[in-house]
Amino acid sequence: MPEDTIDVSITRRAAVAGGTAVAASAGLPRSSAAQGAGGAARPVGVGAGSVPAMPVSLKVNGRAAHLVLDTRVTLLDALREHLHLTGSKKGCDHGQCGACTVMVNGRRVVSCLTLAVMHEGDEVTTIEGLGTPDNLHPMQAAFVKHDGYQCGYCTPGQICSGVAVLGEIKAGIPSHVTADLLAPAQVTEAEIRERMSGNLCRCGAYSNIVEAITEVAGGQTTERQG
Repeated sequence: MPEDTIDVSITRRAAVAGGTAVAASAGLPRSSAAQGAGGAARPVGVGAGSVPAMPVSLKVNGRAAHLVLDTRVTLLDALREHLHLTGSKKGCDHGQCGACTVMVNGRRVVSCLTLAVMHEGDEVTTIEGLGTPDNLHPMQAAFVKHDGYQCGYCTPGQICSGVAVLGEIKAGIPSHVTADLLAPAQVTEAEIRERMSGNLCRCGAYSNIVEAITEVAGGQTTERQG
C-alpha cells in the first residue's frame, strides 16, 4: 500500500459498535453531554424550569392527610404512591375505563384525570373507606352476592361509582336517559346502565353489576331490557 494512502477498512463488528455508541450519545440530555466534556452536569428539573412542590391537605376516608406534592401529581398517584391506598386501580390512565373512580365530596371522580393539588380540603372516599372484609358496605356485599366481578381489577371503581350513582338519583340529578327532567329520577335498568357506562368491565359482568346496584337501591328495577 502506498505511504500516502489511508487504510479505511473496517470490520462489521466495529461498525455496529460505533453506530450504537453514536446513537446512545445522541439520546443523552445536554447536561450529560456537558459532563462528558469535563463540565459538571446540571440535574434535570433544578433551576428556572423546575416544578415546585406544594402542601396539600385532604381528608381521605375520614382521616386527615397532609402531603407535599409535585403539582403534576394526579389524585390517583397521590392515593396509591403517597398514601398507599392501592384499591383504586390505574387502568388506562386516560379517564376512559373508570377503574380509578373515587368519590370527592360525595361525587364520583376519575382520579387519574384530576390533580391532587386541586382538591385542597376536599373529602375523598376510596374503596378502602367504604367497608372492610369484616364489615362490608352494602354495595360491596351485593357485588359479592351477584358475582358482579370476575378478575376484580375494575371492581373498586365499579363499586365507588355504583354508590355515587344511587346518590345522584336520590339527589334528583338527571342523566341522558331520564325521561322527565321535572320528575324525580327513578332507579331503572336504563338509568343504571347509562350512569355506569363510564366504568368498563372487560370480563363482561355488566348484568350482574346492574343486579347488585338494583338490590342496594331497594328492589327490582322498574324497567327491564333484553
